[in-house]
Amino acid sequence: MSDTIVIQTTDDGVPTLYLPGLDEHYHSTKGALTEARHVYIDMALRARDKRNIDLLEVGFGTGLNAWLTLLEAQERGLHIRYTAFELYPLDPEVADRLDYPARIAPQQSPAFARLHRCEWDHPVEIAPNFTLLKRHADLTRTPVDGLYDVVYFDAFAPEKQPEMWSESIFRTLYDHLAPGGILTTYCAKGEIRRRLQSIGFTVERLPGPPHGKREILRASKPNGPTHK
Repeated sequence: MSDTIVIQTTDDGVPTLYLPGLDEHYHSTKGALTEARHVYIDMALRARDKRNIDLLEVGFGTGLNAWLTLLEAQERGLHIRYTAFELYPLDPEVADRLDYPARIAPQQSPAFARLHRCEWDHPVEIAPNFTLLKRHADLTRTPVDGLYDVVYFDAFAPEKQPEMWSESIFRTLYDHLAPGGILTTYCAKGEIRRRLQSIGFTVERLPGPPHGKREILRASKPNGPTHK
């Protein structure tokens, strides 16, 4: 992973990061906030419709998804235990330069700072109803613990990180998803959809965020007995 990081403003006025060495953005250039809210908050967290949620994120990145989830939890009175795998943690000073709180929810600026500055590999209470466990680990080589209601799958694109989109990774996530659990991702490639289906997920192609990708994927684990 290249050490060079460039901050770029996306079309909705919210910045993202660009890695020249990988030629990859952390979010859609059509709108970082628009994409994160649509793919992960609207289509996953709200769709799960539970008050107490165990949530797994693949790719903590800028912390935007985690922070939006914390804001949603505060607004709706949810209790969330949030686990995130990230092999390449972002320097908190780079996260500060993104200035997300000032652009989105200034009153929650301290919470955003705690997301990036809290200890790794130990659960930390960010707010009374939001606990964060950041795992500094490679998901392809590290066992997953627990059972989750929601998975945010936000790894870099399949052509950039193919090992993260393998059948073995998705099978692990399926095994650690509660019945009725939901996985969403911005990627709608046919190959990824078929891979999810082959494992046992029920997969929907849903409309993408406004002015962004045409479709996204939402995969659900059936409630009843399944044959993998």
